[in-house]
Amino acid sequence: MTRMLRLLVVFSLLAPATASARPRGPLPQTEPPPLAEVKPVSAELPDVVARINGDAISRTDLESALAQMQARVGQPVPAEQRDRVLRSVLDQLIAFRLLVQESATRNIAVPEADLDARLTEIRSQFQSDDAFQQALGQRKLTLDGLRTSVRHGMQVDRMLDAEAAGAPVTPQQVEEFYTSHPSEFAQGERVRASHILIRVPQNADAGAREPARAKAAGILKDVKGGQDFAALAREHSEDPGTAQAGGDLGYFERGQMVGAFEEAAFALAPAQMSDLVETQYGFHIIKVDDKQPARTIPLAEVREQVEQFLQGRNREERMETFVETLKTKGTIEILI
Repeated sequence: MTRMLRLLVVFSLLAPATASARPRGPLPQTEPPPLAEVKPVSAELPDVVARINGDAISRTDLESALAQMQARVGQPVPAEQRDRVLRSVLDQLIAFRLLVQESATRNIAVPEADLDARLTEIRSQFQSDDAFQQALGQRKLTLDGLRTSVRHGMQVDRMLDAEAAGAPVTPQQVEEFYTSHPSEFAQGERVRASHILIRVPQNADAGAREPARAKAAGILKDVKGGQDFAALAREHSEDPGTAQAGGDLGYFERGQMVGAFEEAAFALAPAQMSDLVETQYGFHIIKVDDKQPARTIPLAEVREQVEQFLQGRNREERMETFVETLKTKGTIEILI
């Protein structure tokens, strides 16, 4: 519940995370339940779409929340999903409004310094003020509206933290989860490798690729001549994500890298280095730093991660119950 609510407030302003391969961990995969039928939503929305204890949720509120969600996922809602998505967003708005009202009843305050710090954090996610203003416009938010949303979100979070404080995770629960989800802790063969990349434009012909090959071959000669691999990576590698780390890619399993790169990396022994490896990105020089066989990750290595996952799950469950209690006590009118 709380994760969905955050999508409707300021957290949706943050820039999308960089895509990466998902590490295995204590996150069991379950089949989603079948979708229930939903009541159609008229094409023309009324000015007020719901009232929560007499407090109106306006059409603008709903449209703004929908715009934030679409900006977050990077695409508009498909026409055939409009009714379902609108009702889902409205349900989350209702839940959030109930939580805001309850936090006000409990006189939960947010110091102005904390509020300003959070706003500064959000603003720092954007490269320029123009980009920030554009994000506000896409999400149909004003600066005043953003400040109000941030304040409400922080008030709700503080209340939810207090509500969830009574749900500790025991060592026995951690151990039971670990033993009942063995596949989540199965780790394939891994290598830790570094690389130096000399890029080649996509669809480049042989003539255009040759200068990059020659440059990479010169660097390979320097490495084999005894020059420091990490220093050469920092100086020459054209992979912005790893160059300043000396080319370090960290550990990866099979299936996480493109074919030619993966084949070369897994064929090397620790401390060995490849010849030039060509992929669609250009020419790579690969150095394997470590190699680990397939294994089951021991509980000692993931105990903290499992505990955090279970704490989050407990928090979500308690919050669902809390919101349902507020719904039962409140007066909710849905007008669409």
